[in-house]
Amino acid sequence: MQDLIDLSDEITDWIRDYAQNAGISTLVVGVSGGIDSAVTSTLCARSGLRTIALNMPIHQAPDQYELSNRQIDWLKSRWENVESQQIDLTGTFDSLMKELDDGITTMAAANSRARLRMTTLYAIASSSNGIVVGTGNKVEDFGVGFFTKYGDGGVDISPIADLYKTEVYAIAEALGIIQEIRDAAPTDGLWDDGRTDEDQIGATYAEIEWAMDELENPSEEGITERQKEILDIYLKFHDANLHKMIPIPIFKKNSNNDYQTNDGN
Repeated sequence: MQDLIDLSDEITDWIRDYAQNAGISTLVVGVSGGIDSAVTSTLCARSGLRTIALNMPIHQAPDQYELSNRQIDWLKSRWENVESQQIDLTGTFDSLMKELDDGITTMAAANSRARLRMTTLYAIASSSNGIVVGTGNKVEDFGVGFFTKYGDGGVDISPIADLYKTEVYAIAEALGIIQEIRDAAPTDGLWDDGRTDEDQIGATYAEIEWAMDELENPSEEGITERQKEILDIYLKFHDANLHKMIPIPIFKKNSNNDYQTNDGN
């Protein structure tokens, strides 16, 4: 447990040092009610810097909305540097969808939710000498690419992007994050049917972490049929979402212009 507290302290110091070196006085973070944003917002609060925690519902499920508010209230009860804002983007989203008419796919509509939240976070950050703090973990950001380009992927710093999901849960326990948040099934909150991350991926985060480790350090022993299936699932998502994880392709004069295809969504 002490190792986890020490790691939390290191991340908190990193956040504080980055902000101070950049002349930044405010940290802005979206709080969804999930484990990643709960840990990230807590690390921000521990920095002592002004921290603005935003709840930005868009047709949000009541349980997610309530968990977000509970996390924010928990932060404010423990750290005086924490402020909160609730900005209901449901009407804004509905107006956008109405203007776009009927040609928008379900996926495009879901990603639009994340991009509206990104725009809101940056509006607050730009008005408060702040930066937007990302909440993505290593599996999402560098494994399956489970984030929206220029949505929840549009951030200034990513404090937990080198942590596996299981490590995020461990830190959450060490920091005393609300039990209901730790027990809630991970979800991106972008779908009206309440589907979880694992519903969408077809594997648990622990299984995806195994696949990432297996591809980096292959086991000398054979793998099971389920493990083969998990590797296929991981590679399918990783390859499809690789465009999110690489720099934007740029045409360069006097070069061969080799590039990674970018078929962004």
